[in-house]
Amino acid sequence: MNLLEINLQLFSIIGTVAFAVSGAIVAMEEDYDILGVFVLALVTAFGGGVVRNILIGIPVTTLWEQGLYLNTAIIAAALVFIVPTSWIRRWKTWELIFDAIGLGAFSIQGALYASNMGHPISAIIVAAVMTGIGGGIIRDILAGRKPLVFRDEIYAVWSMLSGLLIGLGWFQGSYHLLTLFVLIVFLRMVSVFFKWRLPKRSLNLK
Repeated sequence: MNLLEINLQLFSIIGTVAFAVSGAIVAMEEDYDILGVFVLALVTAFGGGVVRNILIGIPVTTLWEQGLYLNTAIIAAALVFIVPTSWIRRWKTWELIFDAIGLGAFSIQGALYASNMGHPISAIIVAAVMTGIGGGIIRDILAGRKPLVFRDEIYAVWSMLSGLLIGLGWFQGSYHLLTLFVLIVFLRMVSVFFKWRLPKRSLNLK
């Protein structure tokens, strides 16, 4: 296994666990049954990657070759489903951190996939964004919520940043990528703490 494959596997596992837990918790908040919990966990963990694969030319069927990640997501969702409710309530305070971890890990993973295939920087940024936020968008839609990326908080910008920096070749190698991962998670949490907002214009005259 070469260094690129190790990096991809590391960030894939981190992102899979973070987003599977996030999806499972959202499903339980919406009173979904156990099937709904697993479906939402899997959709959150893999939805963005499926969209990315379509966009950058990777066969969608490669999803079925990812047994390690599918099993990881299923185990993570199962643990969330069986742990005491009091633990879930405590974890609820960490929901944004799970989202930030998933965002950082999957954005980097998507950018690495596109970069390794020799795609231009625009495609690398798109791959980073779709991998980082695609699963969360599908999760929120299935849960009947306004997708997090479309709310006031800065979210997708950090995913775009990771794609840009990898596309420019500024972050290569395990230590550099780990630094970028920590940076993206940090920026995401800082933007939440300080309530950074993107400009918006409302046509609601009420």
